[in-house]
Amino acid sequence: MNTQIDARGLNCPLPVIHTKKALEAIEEGIITTIVDNEVAKENVAKLAKSLTLKVDIKESQGNYYINIFKDHSLEGIHASGEINCDDLPKRNLVILVTNTCFGEGSEELGKILMKGYIYTLTESTPYPKAIIFLNSGVKLAIEGSEVLENLRKLEANGVEILSCGTCLDYYKIKDKLLVGGVSNMYTIVEKLNNAKNTIKI
Repeated sequence: MNTQIDARGLNCPLPVIHTKKALEAIEEGIITTIVDNEVAKENVAKLAKSLTLKVDIKESQGNYYINIFKDHSLEGIHASGEINCDDLPKRNLVILVTNTCFGEGSEELGKILMKGYIYTLTESTPYPKAIIFLNSGVKLAIEGSEVLENLRKLEANGVEILSCGTCLDYYKIKDKLLVGGVSNMYTIVEKLNNAKNTIKI
């Protein structure tokens, strides 16, 4: 079975996500992902190699054709190449989001990166145990946020979504909270202390 994915013009991480979904949908065959930039080419190739699949890349008129040959099951294999020995649906990981932007520098770029990060969480399993929004990060869980739909998907899959009540009060937006629950500092400290791993953004 041969499947072609046209990922030209798509921003990271979409070419990788579409390729991974296509690979999971077939028993065996060839997935050809077409991308138009070096970064996407490298990321898709890394995905295939981490899944122990053969990769062949051809370039034509500024486009990269990445042929991935699937001849074995991907069940139990993460994109990192590690074997999934954990039967639990979620990792003991808590993500602390303290801003509406991801990283420092351009605010516009930071918002794009944050949107991409939250979306990618919905496509990456196992899911984190909880996401805690603190300071201006609480604005991601309120009316008008561009990531609400993806936060709702995560919540529907058992991820606990918590927003700092003091922060919501400070920004006068508690009545606009549309996903997850309101938390306090005691609960936030407890969640972070009990987590095996934490990520702060």
